[in-house]
Amino acid sequence: MGSAQKPVVIVFARAPRLGAVKTRLAAGVGKRAAFRLCVETTGAIIRRLANQPRWEIELCITPENAAGLDRVWPGKFPVTGQGGGNLGRRMERAMMRYPSRPVILIGSDIPDIRANDIAAGFRALGTHDLVFGPADDGGYWLVGAKHGALARGLFENVRWSGPHALSDTRANANGKRVARLRNLSDIDDVSDYERWRSDATFA
Repeated sequence: MGSAQKPVVIVFARAPRLGAVKTRLAAGVGKRAAFRLCVETTGAIIRRLANQPRWEIELCITPENAAGLDRVWPGKFPVTGQGGGNLGRRMERAMMRYPSRPVILIGSDIPDIRANDIAAGFRALGTHDLVFGPADDGGYWLVGAKHGALARGLFENVRWSGPHALSDTRANANGKRVARLRNLSDIDDVSDYERWRSDATFA
């Protein structure tokens, strides 16, 4: 498989700026702790997934004019901007940049994501049109499409940041074959943060 046809992993992230990341968590643990979490979690995910021969990786950030990312998350991979619009519009735009290639998009605040999860997602896309990695709160930490063009309309009218995000997105699948990966948890509040801090396996 040539590089032009390799599957693509898009990591969606908020640029690391003190006071501008994980604001709900910051209200409980402070801005600096929330900032460190953003940097550490995203950095660990990138280290696990970058330099894999099986896929290409792209970091897609908001806001787009962030400078100095190479000092925070070193690595040789494309960095793109998410652009405007709500979360669904930005996700659709990112995935549809690869209309004929398998593409997976993940969040950057799920510490337990491993390369094996991404590999499982691409395996699922061998026999399914879409794949989701459900989150414990009713959302999802991964969404993938057999071809990026299948993301068109997938995120319309989704109620984000709540228990309906996955069910709303699946309702837009319109008969497409959908696969499901393991459940994982993201870090949104103090209880999530304390669980993460006690997890000695995070690296």
